[in-house]
Amino acid sequence: MNYFNTLGKLVSLSLILSCACIEISSAQAVKATMLKKINNSTLNANYISNRAPLQKAYFVKLPVGSIKAGGWLKKALELQRDGLTGNLGEISIWLSKTNNAWLNKEGKGEYGWEELPYWLKGYANIGYMLDDKKMIAEAKFWIDAVLNNQRDNGDFGPAVEHDSNRDLWTNMPMLWCLQSYYEYSKDERVIPFMTKYFKFQLSLPDSKLLQDYWENSRGGDNIASVYWLYNRTGDKFLLELASKLDKNTANWRQANNLPNWHNVNVAQCFREPATFYLQSHNPQDIAATYNDFKLIRDIYGQVPGGMFGADENARKGYDDPRQAVETCGMVEQMTSDQMLLGITGDSFWAANCEDVAFNTFSAAFMPDYRSLRYLTAPNMVLSDGKNHNPGIDNNGPFLMMNPFSSRCCQHNHAAGWVYYAENSWMATPDNGLVAQLYTQGQVKAKVGNGAAVTITETTRYPFRDEVNFTVNTAKATNFPMYLRVPEWCEGASVKVNGLPVKVTSDKGDYIRLAKTWKNGDKIILRLPMKIEVREWAKNKNSISVNYGPLTYSLKIDEKYIKEDSKKTAIGDSRWQAGADPEKWPSYEIHPASAWNYGLVLDKQHPENSFKVVQQEWPKDNNPFTNAGAPIRLLAKGKKIPDWTIDQYGLCSVLPQSPVKNSELVTQLTLVPMGGARLRISAFPVAK
Repeated sequence: MNYFNTLGKLVSLSLILSCACIEISSAQAVKATMLKKINNSTLNANYISNRAPLQKAYFVKLPVGSIKAGGWLKKALELQRDGLTGNLGEISIWLSKTNNAWLNKEGKGEYGWEELPYWLKGYANIGYMLDDKKMIAEAKFWIDAVLNNQRDNGDFGPAVEHDSNRDLWTNMPMLWCLQSYYEYSKDERVIPFMTKYFKFQLSLPDSKLLQDYWENSRGGDNIASVYWLYNRTGDKFLLELASKLDKNTANWRQANNLPNWHNVNVAQCFREPATFYLQSHNPQDIAATYNDFKLIRDIYGQVPGGMFGADENARKGYDDPRQAVETCGMVEQMTSDQMLLGITGDSFWAANCEDVAFNTFSAAFMPDYRSLRYLTAPNMVLSDGKNHNPGIDNNGPFLMMNPFSSRCCQHNHAAGWVYYAENSWMATPDNGLVAQLYTQGQVKAKVGNGAAVTITETTRYPFRDEVNFTVNTAKATNFPMYLRVPEWCEGASVKVNGLPVKVTSDKGDYIRLAKTWKNGDKIILRLPMKIEVREWAKNKNSISVNYGPLTYSLKIDEKYIKEDSKKTAIGDSRWQAGADPEKWPSYEIHPASAWNYGLVLDKQHPENSFKVVQQEWPKDNNPFTNAGAPIRLLAKGKKIPDWTIDQYGLCSVLPQSPVKNSELVTQLTLVPMGGARLRISAFPVAK
């Protein structure tokens, strides 16, 4: 009996050792390398990339439909579908199907400018990502109207003119709608339609091309569409057109100035030189884009949240964290970041995209996404329907959460989250994939020699530090997978099939995992988070507090006051006759607790001044609310009685830190900035 027991134990031990050897062998088959920048000397064989003579791409955006969002991001898209984005057709007069210039072959009609394509580029893509048949059908109604109403000379869209010059701005976002639709549907009408339109543009003399303010600022968007088509057709006239567009676009290459300081123009157009760099090969064009980004932030962006203060236009002397930015500006900044990832290969742009998305964009909406406000600031203690000019640049109720207001933002906000999801994965020049923006979901793509793989990503990032991947493939496939390591992260680690993988270096922005991947292979990426206190020396020595990619704000109790959307709308708002303000109310948000605190810090180790408190995941899967915040920080602070709401109805400008007073030290709760509709995110330091 003892003999058989011993034999059994030996057999079991042998099996265990055998399995262990297989696992170790499997782990050893992974070659892991840390890279600062990937090699773009080759072209991805599975996806359309930049065609010569354009510069080779570092990352290639996957076709629309390749990625499905999951987790909290899918929830946000569903809230948009069920909220303002999905129902804007019953509210906005600009989406009316009566007398709409987008439905008229001659481009004539009372309603027809940027609003329709602004909305459609997000609405349609949300439909594609959620596979929502109703949204896809509604989007196709408008796409068909555009494709079927092209004029004989190649022009299309609303026939808007300024000083006898054709205004081409409105067509630029519509081209993006057509590109997404083509990638999703492969509709053969799109390519000849765009070719004919670009020949029309080329026929225009310079004196009549991009002369109006908006189109002149935003010509880079047109160039991006020209390159999209060139990469598919190779028509040489498109390169001539791109050069012509660049020459007639506002000069975003000025050393110490910008063509204008309008917040959306800056966020959208600073990428233009880098876009044209693909053709010019001039490194000064890339440098100009970086310089524009740095210039606006050196003067007006010494604040947390990834953006800058330009509540319509940036103004000298208005650089406090109470200065806001348009929701449109956030969407365009995130879009610029995503495009610049592919052009430059620099993970800096992924970091900024996360910063804006997590800490600023998400707070621009009511938690149910049924209304939004035009302007959001890092320090914002009142969100009401009053006029706050000249504290902010705009005259009118620009801080109100109103579904009937804001025109541009009312429509353009739709693209923010869905573009984020679509760029969460990208293809690489060596026929691999890169996880750029960590979020739960799934990507289906071609890799290696054309094999189809599906990678399922499970995570609660940015609120948790672990990201899990499962590879599904019909047969073993060799391809590299890249994982971005955020700049704030130290000690990132990877396991493959449960075993640690040794990375050849601990410095770099991407971990490259080269392996013959098999069905069911699992990867666990850990991105340890830590408290980081950032000082804004140029803004009164204020500080902001980060834990991983999230910035934290003072928890202010929020009192929501329901109002009539029609009565509280911005002056140029228009809505349909049947739009019901009871169904779509507006809201003021007032502070129901004190907000004027400075933080008390340990001078030597400021990170020790905070305690991280993990909380249960919210049952509604919406973590960007104060109530549902999965993480809170406990801190110490002092009230600053002289820091109050000023004559403009805004929190007065920051006091100079350190602030000396005799107030008692009290415990404070900080919550993620992106879930705080009222917030203090740039804090004074209490001495």
